[in-house]
Amino acid sequence: MPKLTFAAQARTALSGSQRPPLPGGQQDTKPVRSSAQITVSVIVRRKQPLNANALGEQRLTRAQYKAQHSADPAALKAVLAFAKEFNLSAEADAARRTVQLTGTVADMQRAFDVKLRHHAAANGEIYRVRQGDICLPESLQGIVEAVLGLDNRPQAKPHFRIHKGAAQTPDAIVHPRATNTSFTPVQVAQLYGLPPNSRATGQTIALIELGGGFKTADIKAYFQGLNLPVPTVTAVSVDKGKNKSDGPNGADGEVMLDIEVAAAVAPGAKIVVYFAPNTDQGFIDAITTAVHDTANKPSVISISWGGPEDSWTAQARNALDQACQSAAALGITVLAAAGDSGSSDGESSGNHVDFPASSPHVLACGGTKLTGSGTTIQSEVVWNETAANEGATGGGISTVFAQPSWQAGIAATKSGRGVPDVSGNADPATGYQVRVDGQNLVIGGTSAVAPLWAGLLAVVNAQSKTTVGFVQPRLYAANGSSSFHDITSGNNGAFKAGPGWDACTGLGSPNVPNLITLLAQSASTTKPTKPKPTRKTSAATS
Repeated sequence: MPKLTFAAQARTALSGSQRPPLPGGQQDTKPVRSSAQITVSVIVRRKQPLNANALGEQRLTRAQYKAQHSADPAALKAVLAFAKEFNLSAEADAARRTVQLTGTVADMQRAFDVKLRHHAAANGEIYRVRQGDICLPESLQGIVEAVLGLDNRPQAKPHFRIHKGAAQTPDAIVHPRATNTSFTPVQVAQLYGLPPNSRATGQTIALIELGGGFKTADIKAYFQGLNLPVPTVTAVSVDKGKNKSDGPNGADGEVMLDIEVAAAVAPGAKIVVYFAPNTDQGFIDAITTAVHDTANKPSVISISWGGPEDSWTAQARNALDQACQSAAALGITVLAAAGDSGSSDGESSGNHVDFPASSPHVLACGGTKLTGSGTTIQSEVVWNETAANEGATGGGISTVFAQPSWQAGIAATKSGRGVPDVSGNADPATGYQVRVDGQNLVIGGTSAVAPLWAGLLAVVNAQSKTTVGFVQPRLYAANGSSSFHDITSGNNGAFKAGPGWDACTGLGSPNVPNLITLLAQSASTTKPTKPKPTRKTSAATS
């Protein structure tokens, strides 16, 4: 009996793909031109699932990962056949488990049983949207895990805040000994005990950016002002994302904050910036590109963008979490800002945590208000300047991800993954002196904490001659130890700080000398996994 074509097969909804209707319905939408060309990313199943229980204890080489956990060849074969039938061109990347399909809107609508419309957002931008489910032929169910890019509305926002009281000067260079309530990244690191002359030579820090850009002249001027070597900063385009300036009040502030904090804390590290569109597709493709970048080989990935968990489709959340799980298996640390809008994460009601910070495979970074001088911390409390409209650290309990095993001893997280894991200076009032588009600004937000910790971990990696990788189990095993400054005062709205872990500042801010000792010792004991035979997969039928 001949095989059914994909078009002739029964269709069922792809789990987790549902998009809710737009507020107000479709009165303000118009059909997308049927001949317009678009590209979507199809995420397919692995050959074998990763062993989540071994993360942090063992790691895979890239060869082992490719042999055991890259895309199932049968899944790739099936998706390529599906693409051919619907007149879609295809480009597969087995390591990323991604097949990018390009074709007309008409063919995409037929292939995925969706209707694509244009929607004018409040900001005047026009986005391509869909609602309801993506429906797949029955033979692709269980093979395809996500289809991203049919809808290109913005997915995330950057988590930085420009201090309103800070002077904006176009010509002055930030001075390494500036004395006021703000700090250079070097001064923050010194307050946390980073030893003088620490280096991260040989390390690569990846930064995920969904907008904005950097200017080499600003980077040069900034680091010369700090009397530090000018870092090597490379831009990588993902899904046609570009290093494109949009001004100091736009995403340029995020990009420059990330570069300047990470590189100042970790001199000698190479900085690679992955620019992608601000969509769920762009976000996930940027992370998978960084994780599997065999040319730049980042050991740390810092993410300062995110959005409330329930603003993501389940398929996109799962795909991003799986990408971070792959990073953990390969010994790459992924960090993310916990958000700047307190326990509500900017939602109109209830408590929400920010994603991807809430992924259990991400080190979630919350915020504090830090005051000090030289190497002496005078005070450190939860960042909450809501009264001054300057934000507050995100944090809370996930309603999507279960409590990880390494949080099992924390009663507050019994109902779900607790956020954040760690913290650092984030209050714009005690923020970071940075240079953006020729202006010197003071910027805060948990966006600064992710690259701060990324820089510290890059220093640890350089000193230990290996990567610390998935650090959460080791950090939580040290809960209450001298590796952290325990933050016990303040709140982020619904949650209060207290002894040990809390949903405002996690385990606390870093006591760097002790943290380096803890992680360098544990990194040296992490073992590569022994090769396992790859299970055979049967060819999928089409």
